[in-house]
Amino acid sequence: MNIELLVCGRLKKGPHTDLFQDYLKRMDWTVRTHEIESRHTDQKKIHIDECAQILERLKPDHFVIALDERGKTLSSRDIAAKFQDLQNEGRAQVQCIIGGADGLNDDIRARADFLLSFGRQTWPHMLARVMLLEQIYRAQQILKNHPYHRD
Repeated sequence: MNIELLVCGRLKKGPHTDLFQDYLKRMDWTVRTHEIESRHTDQKKIHIDECAQILERLKPDHFVIALDERGKTLSSRDIAAKFQDLQNEGRAQVQCIIGGADGLNDDIRARADFLLSFGRQTWPHMLARVMLLEQIYRAQQILKNHPYHRD
């Protein structure tokens, strides 16, 4: 699998970065991160700019997973099954989106092939980034038949 994370905000040095880098090192799948930043100071303009930059980066032949509170909440096994289905369909190019403080707009949600939710809570985007990468790593391990602690 080739996965690109499109994420709003820059990950600064600290525990989130350390954990994110640790998961990246463990990955067999190729995972790249593209950080999106707006130069605006007005929150409404920031949201518009971030969403525009995300839409510009989306590739038509990639399967797009957007993190959104309106999405489906899946177990780790279900996320692994989603990646297995993509592999079986020959769709090895995936883009995952994490929006900024105001989330994603309707255009991005409409373009996404799948909306994924980490629950109804609000998560800081830096933590959501680590959580997403951990779930991608876990899916990779489940699909490699690595012993899963929930079995």
